[in-house]
Amino acid sequence: MDVVALLGIGVLTGLTTVLFGFGGGFVAVPVVMWADTGLGPDAMRVATATSAVVMVVNSGFATAVTPRHTLVRLRGSGALVVLLAGGASVGALAALHAPFGPVRWAFVVYVALTLADLLLRPGFLRPCAQETATGGPKRLPTAFGAPIGAVAAFLGVGGSVMTVPAMRRAGHPMRVATALANPLTFAIALPAAAVSLGGSATPVTEHVQAHLAGTVDLRAAVTLLAGALPVIAVLRRRPPKIADRTHAWAYAALLALVVVAMLLPR
Repeated sequence: MDVVALLGIGVLTGLTTVLFGFGGGFVAVPVVMWADTGLGPDAMRVATATSAVVMVVNSGFATAVTPRHTLVRLRGSGALVVLLAGGASVGALAALHAPFGPVRWAFVVYVALTLADLLLRPGFLRPCAQETATGGPKRLPTAFGAPIGAVAAFLGVGGSVMTVPAMRRAGHPMRVATALANPLTFAIALPAAAVSLGGSATPVTEHVQAHLAGTVDLRAAVTLLAGALPVIAVLRRRPPKIADRTHAWAYAALLALVVVAMLLPR
């Protein structure tokens, strides 16, 4: 995959970071797998590691430019953030030694099950009355931190696929749920990226090896970020106006596209 294509995908990761809180994980994993097909069984490992680095920069930048009145809704979530980071460290360490096939299929199955949950269970596509009924949305339970962090880092998805639906059902509108997903994704991606940079993979060619730092494809990560960061800066200053229901359906549609992308032969 050439630099122009990676830059274009980087623009898409910027869009998904702002609009859906993904930080780039869902987009980066299949893209880096295609870019590093020559790694064979190590491609998924490198993709999840590279995804973590992309997410830590994207989500950190997106958090920094998010209005304070939005971020204040996470007040009192310090223990949740610590557990997210702890779980992410465990998940990233496990990903270093996991075989390619099961991890790829776990990624596909997890996203597919999440999509089915969004479509079939009330509270996501249809606005939740929680905020009106109780005077405000509920916080994400602290106990969810460790398992969310572990699964997100293991699969390279960043955690937004769990936190956005959970916050949506707790009473947050999509624009708030997706914005709050970025600092939570940062808490997951930072330790995952640190573990990945210190890990090791066995590339099949010296040409590919030259672009790796640990299990991170630096060339792909830098190119993706070059496309993403300007988009994040622009959209945070001038956020698009999207109807809440349309926003929720677009989130579900993107999950469906990711499942299809991971199933395509390579």
